[in-house]
Amino acid sequence: MKNTAPLIRIVVTGSESTGKTHLTQRLAQIFDCTYSEEAARLYVEKHPRQLQASDVVPIALSQISLQDKAIQNAENLILHDTDLFSTVIYSTYYYQSSPDWILEKARVQASDLYLLCDIDLPWQPEPLFRDQGSIEARRQVHTNFLDLIIKEQLNMRIIKGTGAKRTQMAIDIVEHFISEIKSTRL
Repeated sequence: MKNTAPLIRIVVTGSESTGKTHLTQRLAQIFDCTYSEEAARLYVEKHPRQLQASDVVPIALSQISLQDKAIQNAENLILHDTDLFSTVIYSTYYYQSSPDWILEKARVQASDLYLLCDIDLPWQPEPLFRDQGSIEARRQVHTNFLDLIIKEQLNMRIIKGTGAKRTQMAIDIVEHFISEIKSTRL
């Protein structure tokens, strides 16, 4: 029988090459929970070319679908490797606009906690990534994430450090957050 307690939703987010996917997968393994993949990454794998403004809506729709499917299989906790807020940030950054409905849907689907990965990891080049490691671009996108998270009043913690320290910081934050949620539900 499926648990009827409210689902705790946590998003691992941030700019490119900050270890989001690795961290999401590792946390899902540690907490034995479902996670949704990053739609933009999957989209680029299916369409191996530079992204264009016309790709924003298909990526957003895919992100919604991936999250909805994962939520259906979740029990107590679910992790998301990015969400629609990330789509809004990148669309605005690269194409100077984002469809209004994406931000509205992001607000409706906002998660309980956002783990914002800092840009303190070395850049790892990947094919078709847009910035190719420019420190100025990384700083700007990171600032855009911070600004949007603050503007939308999302519950956020910044994840810093490298390797096991970074992972342990995220584990500690998630454990503490789950503990807080459980204590308020008693």
